[in-house]
Order: sequence, then structure tokens, then C-alpha cells
Amino acid sequence: MRDHRVSVKTNDKVKKSLRFSFFDGVFASVMVGFTQEYFIPFLLLLGATARQIGMLSAFPNFFASLTQLISADLAEKLKSRKRVINIFVLLHAIMLLPMAAIALINRVNPFVFILFVVLFTSFGALATPAWGSLMSDLVAKEKRGAYFGWRNKTLGFVAVSAAFMAGFFLNVMKKVNIYYGFAIIFVLAFLFRMLSWYFLKKMYEPPLEYKKEHYFSIIDFLKGMRKSNFARFVLFVSMMSFAVNLASPFFSVLMLQNLHFSYLLYAFITITATLTIYLMMSRWGKHADKIGNLKVIKFVSPLLGVIPLLWIFNRNPVFLVLAQIFSGFLWAGFNLCTTNFIYDSVTAQKLTRCISYFNVLNGLALCAGALFGGFLLHWLPPVFGYRILTLFLISSVLRIAIGIFMPHKLKEVRTVEQVNNNKLFFSIIGIRPILGIERKILRY
Repeated sequence: MRDHRVSVKTNDKVKKSLRFSFFDGVFASVMVGFTQEYFIPFLLLLGATARQIGMLSAFPNFFASLTQLISADLAEKLKSRKRVINIFVLLHAIMLLPMAAIALINRVNPFVFILFVVLFTSFGALATPAWGSLMSDLVAKEKRGAYFGWRNKTLGFVAVSAAFMAGFFLNVMKKVNIYYGFAIIFVLAFLFRMLSWYFLKKMYEPPLEYKKEHYFSIIDFLKGMRKSNFARFVLFVSMMSFAVNLASPFFSVLMLQNLHFSYLLYAFITITATLTIYLMMSRWGKHADKIGNLKVIKFVSPLLGVIPLLWIFNRNPVFLVLAQIFSGFLWAGFNLCTTNFIYDSVTAQKLTRCISYFNVLNGLALCAGALFGGFLLHWLPPVFGYRILTLFLISSVLRIAIGIFMPHKLKEVRTVEQVNNNKLFFSIIGIRPILGIERKILRY
């Protein structure tokens, strides 16, 4: 009877924590909407070069990756994942205040702003593995696809709305003082992140025992690359991240500097992909619960290479919106299923460390891609008048090659239903749902 009461009490704590986590996510998503898509435009406003834009994508990823090496050690030393989350989310929020000050001063070397983005990203990264480990304990394994799909879709609407409002606000502030406009959205982002931090502090942390046998260094992890399915998965995602980030930082440069789009049009095109990602996540999640995360990853990975090609052949804003819808459709499946594949592959005791090492290698790949892309840009011949489009072509070829060959070396870690690509495609778009998945999936 006592065990039953303890179980009921624990279940209540879990339910409350998931509710608090949702509120944390709402406020954090507003912060993301006010910042994520506007760091590059602000750096361009400070007079940054294309190489500095590459650095803005490279350096935060590089240093955030290095911090991941100590994230798991901190959780073990403090004997609390929640304490790690609370400390570094607070520091993450505080870093937004110097950015607002830079906007008010407005005559600042772009490298100073890059420094604070590095600190902002690094503090956020230190909290990520502990948060992922904590959430994997709170959400049942068989419901993760549906739950995180629903959660990400809902919070995505919040982030998209915030990003669009920020873009509209900046467009208005161009007529008043654009620097004041950026200062205001950075201060608002700080306030919303503090509200997010408040709800994170209220979450329940299930007990987790740390033992010496659960420890392994990143060198041990790399040595197991040939034998470990999870290590090969990390290698695949890192290679894809390198290929993607060759081009990714320069989509904003193309739109704002080369095509001279307004902030409002820039926001609308950017938000379209983000909105589609979150609209599709719950659908991908329910399918992944049924057919496995790896099946979805194998399906979408080669198609990621098509995205830059669309920008090469047509840069009409209406066409770019359609291209962004296609992009969001693919990235929704890839992002959700790569995260859930990690949760499925690793035991709770090793999860914080595995997420850390995943983020280290993936972050280094993102950094290398952005730096190499920025370097290449000055040496490439133009395609249709733009060197950036040549970079998009290189990124496209690499994405397709990695997406075709690498996922087939991986194994699904759960027992799942086997479905071919045609059935998966028609089920995802709602024409012919996979047998066994409820018809209600069509409402999402």
C-alpha cells in the first residue's frame, strides 16, 4: 500500500513537472523567436563581412561543443541535473543584456557581439544534456515521439509568432531607430528567458544513481566508433551538420545583402520553414513511434540536399516560401527523430554523457562547416551571378551523398513495423495512412 502511495505521489510530481516544462518551453520559445533569426541581421547592421557571418555560426558552435565535455561531469559532481540546468539557464538569460547594450551603443566592433553570442550559446549548451536526460526520465519511452512531436509543434507556434512580431517590429523601427529596435527585442528576450527559468526551478527531478562504471571518456567513445551503433549515428549526424552548415549561415546574407529583402519579408520567409517544422512534428512523431526513428531519418536525409538547389534555380519570394515549406517538412522529421533516436539508444545513467558527446562532435562539425563555407566563399566562381549559390550547390551534393550512404550503416534499436518509402510518404501527407495508425493522425 505504501509503495502504491509513493507511486501515485511520484506520478503527480511527474505530471506537474511536465506542465512546468511546457510553461518553460512557452517562454523560452518567445526568447528563441526574438533572437535566433536576428543575430545575423544585427551583425550585418554592425557592418560585418561574410567571413564574420561565418564566424558567428562557427565560434558559438565550437565553444558550445567544448563546454559539453564538462556538462555530464558537472551533473555527476553536483549529483543533480536540475542544479546544472538552473545555474546555466540563468547565465544564458543574463548574456542577452550586454547584447542590448551593444545595440544602444551601436558603434561596436562586430567581434564584441560575436563574443557575447558565444557566451550565450555556451551557457545554453551546458544546460542541454542535463535537460534532455531529465526529460527522458519524465516521458515514457513508448510515448516520446508523440509527446515531443506535440510539444515541439505547440511551442513552435509560439516561436514563429514571436519571430514574426520581432520582424514586424524591426521593420517599423527602421523608420525610427533600428538600433533601439534590436535593443528592445534583446531585453524582452531576457525577460522571457527569466520566466522560463522560474518554471524550470519548479520541476521535479527523479532520483538517478551515478556509478563509476557509467563513466566513459570521449576518447573511449571515439574508439568505439566501428563497433557502436550509437557512435556511428553520431558520426552520420555530424557529417550531415558539416554539409548543412557550409551553406546555412549564408541564406540570411543572400536575402538581406544580395536580394535586398526587407526585415518583414526576411522574417516571413524564414518563419515559413520554422512553422512547417512545428506543424509536421507531431505527425512525424506518431509515425516514428510506429515505424522507428531510423526509418524516418533514412527517408528524409537524401532529400535535404534538394533544399539548396531550390534556392539556386529560383529566388522569387513566392517560390522561396514554397521551398521553405518543403524544407520544414523534411527538417521536422530529421530533427525530431535524431533526438528521439538518442533517447532510445542510451540508458538513463549514460544519457547525459552521451548527449554531451553527441553535441561536442555535432557542434564541432557545425563550426567547421561554417568556417570552411566562409573561407570558400571568396574563392568560388559565381553561379547565376552569386558566389553564395555555388556554395549552396556544394552543400547540396554533400547532403545527398551523406544522406544516401551513411544511414544504411545504422540499426534501429526498437522493434518496429516495416514500411516502404512510398507507404511512408503517402501516410505522412495524409492520403493513405499506415495500417494501425489511427485516422485521427490526419488532424495534426
